[in-house]
Amino acid sequence: MCSLSSFNSICTRSCFFGCQDEMKYSKARKLCVRASVVTSIPQSLRTEEIQARKFEKFRVGVLGASGYTGSEIIRLLANHPNFQITMMTADRKAGQSIGSVFPHLVKQDLPDLVAVKDADFSDVDAVFCCLPHGTTQEIIKGLPSSLKIVDLSADFRLQDVGEYEEWYGQPHVAQELQKEAVYGLTELSRSEIENARLIANPGCYPTSIQLPLVPLIKANLIEVKNIIIDSKSGVSGAGRGAKEANLYTEIAEGIHSYGVTRHRHVPEIEQGLSEAAKSKVTVSFTPHLMPMSRGMQSTIYVEMAHGVSTDDLYQHLSNFYEKEEFVIMLKKNEVPHTRHVRGSNYCLMNVFPDRIPGRAIIISVIDNLVKGASGQALQNLNLMMGIPENTGLLTVPLFP
Repeated sequence: MCSLSSFNSICTRSCFFGCQDEMKYSKARKLCVRASVVTSIPQSLRTEEIQARKFEKFRVGVLGASGYTGSEIIRLLANHPNFQITMMTADRKAGQSIGSVFPHLVKQDLPDLVAVKDADFSDVDAVFCCLPHGTTQEIIKGLPSSLKIVDLSADFRLQDVGEYEEWYGQPHVAQELQKEAVYGLTELSRSEIENARLIANPGCYPTSIQLPLVPLIKANLIEVKNIIIDSKSGVSGAGRGAKEANLYTEIAEGIHSYGVTRHRHVPEIEQGLSEAAKSKVTVSFTPHLMPMSRGMQSTIYVEMAHGVSTDDLYQHLSNFYEKEEFVIMLKKNEVPHTRHVRGSNYCLMNVFPDRIPGRAIIISVIDNLVKGASGQALQNLNLMMGIPENTGLLTVPLFP
């Protein structure tokens, strides 16, 4: 458990002492992973490999660098000691500098943007793919097999290619690659991620929802029926494209519900919860855009298993995430707020008793662009490249 004041203290200490503590943390964290398949690599060898790679340099490409998730990747990599960006693509901005597209990145010494068709993949070791869904499969299918890839689109998240076609309105064109893709919810799938070549980075809503629910479902502490999820996101979650529904006068001074009963994250959420339950789980999920740039809150209403209390839920989540750096259970009765994770890779959560007997309320907050997208993508690539998982991610949340 963690109070907001102690959480802020932890964040500050992490930034100052993160470099020297990374290896100790990584070593300790391996011992507490409960949701991952045990790796076949002996722990001593794994630790030695991480130690050896701690100062190794890797060349990184960013596909779709002109979008919000692409720019967030670039911001996070600015302070990463192991990853150097050597290639960036943005078809509509080809030939421009990143500083002309995103003035806040003007001081970054980076190559100019190029079209995907002109990208030289011989000069990269790994790729962050930040392209829209529907365009990613064909591009990734044509990349060299030696590349490590983290895909931030939805194109490889759904294991059932028929379900992908149903929800995204087009056939899956890289079905063989889909069999290889690993769903990258980091805290729950570390050993699979470490050994993967292609990671399907989770969506923002599914991240905020699965982190609290999967451990509870696996422990049979909550019923899998009647799960109600009310999620709210900053407008950046809708992307950078010009859309009438995202105009200031459409979003400001109000709440914008959308995708009611048919949001494309529904099958991803249900896929993860069904795997945890080992049976089909159907949820009631409604997302909303809020008049803020970034941030996400999921308020989840669950029915507890017979004889289970909210204290049991709280204790299980506290124990499950006790050694985790980025998932924090607050002290009892403290309410998570999006303003306390802004710009960071943290997820804050807590459990509250509902006024309806036998039910509980879970609140989970993240920054939709960091833990909900680019931060988790970097966390995953760190694991894939064998370096400390928290490298480049020790940024203190920006407040106020």
